[in-house]
Amino acid sequence: MLTCKEAGYLLSQGMDQRLTRMKRIELRIHLWLCSACSNFEKQLKFLRKAVNRLDDRHQSGHAGLSDEARERIKKTVRT
Repeated sequence: MLTCKEAGYLLSQGMDQRLTRMKRIELRIHLWLCSACSNFEKQLKFLRKAVNRLDDRHQSGHAGLSDEARERIKKTVRT
């Protein structure tokens, strides 16, 4: 059985590449038994979806932020 640390690693890795059949089965069993890792999977999926949406909006030129808001964010990040 996978540890939570291993499951977290596989969840992250699985976002970028296809896992082997055996790893997918092990991960599914762990997620079925572990609510914390199941929640972590949901959070990863949510974040990936949010970032993709933001990237889509940015690519289309409609990021939704005014120039003033962008400048305030830049100043905050720099400090």
